[in-house]
Amino acid sequence: MELIKTTDAVGHVLCHDMTQIIPGVSKGARFRKGHIVTEEDIPVLLSMGKENLYVWKFDDTMLHENDAAAILADAAESEGMKRSEAKEGKIELSSTVSGLLEIDKERLLAINSIPNMMMATLPNFYPVNPGDRLCGTRIIPIVIERAAMEKVKAIASPSNPLLKIHPYKLKTASIIVTGSEIKKGLVKDSFSSVVAAKLEEYGIKTVSIFLSGDDRKVITERIIEDKKAGADLILCTGGMSVDPDDKTPGAIADTGAEVVTYGAPTLPGAMFLLAYLGGTPVVGLPGCVMFARRTIFDLVLPHIAAGRKVSGDEIHKLGAGGLCQSCPECHYPNCTFGKGGV
Repeated sequence: MELIKTTDAVGHVLCHDMTQIIPGVSKGARFRKGHIVTEEDIPVLLSMGKENLYVWKFDDTMLHENDAAAILADAAESEGMKRSEAKEGKIELSSTVSGLLEIDKERLLAINSIPNMMMATLPNFYPVNPGDRLCGTRIIPIVIERAAMEKVKAIASPSNPLLKIHPYKLKTASIIVTGSEIKKGLVKDSFSSVVAAKLEEYGIKTVSIFLSGDDRKVITERIIEDKKAGADLILCTGGMSVDPDDKTPGAIADTGAEVVTYGAPTLPGAMFLLAYLGGTPVVGLPGCVMFARRTIFDLVLPHIAAGRKVSGDEIHKLGAGGLCQSCPECHYPNCTFGKGGV
């Protein structure tokens, strides 16, 4: 930094906060560290008794923190996002749509590993809605070498950003309720209403509810019929255990669907099944979905709603973080559940 006359400070960057005291009115920072002095600031600074100022040496090889933050924001921002104004060297991105946020974690790490860079985001594959904050960016010092920011541009840019939102696009779902006791009217169906409410969270309308009983062939045929009818998503409730009377996993396999997984390293939800029938997701839901507030279904549903195909490997990675803590007051998704995998 260097000391210059205040009258010569226009365009220079302040090295520290400048406090203004107005007796009986206020006392606080009138100009913040990093502020670029303007012509209008000179009379104010002189009235504060500042004849000289410490400023950062600034030339074509350096960038101000606000300009650097804009480059970091450029590296992260994509469609469905908006950025804040630069404030004290920081820019934040927020969502303008409902969808699933995807983070390129490897490139994010590469940028944060460059000295003096800072980019903090929500967790990968986090469900977001309009207005939700996604990311905050800044550099650590007030000014930084242009060469450092060129490294950022080489890693990510507006044409290849770090962040992406997958908007929810599935619109309809059919629910097949298994269980002979329900079909016979011995037990009231309380499963489908729970599932329908969860689907509504992502804008998916339940267009049919079918009581199939435990007949494996009937379940298979109904899945195929719902597929032909154009349902975006097909869900089978119950009948997911290894009990010989539980026919759902076999019935789904009989359709010829590609089974991604039968079983998941999560609690609640170990007996979960995910398959794709000609691109249409077919889900086997274990009984826990009916009574537990959050389960494996809540972890996978945002991906399904966004039209993103989930892999078996991603399901396997759910083990770290796959244990719901069953908190007395549920704060999902602002918790540990599911943060290790998908």
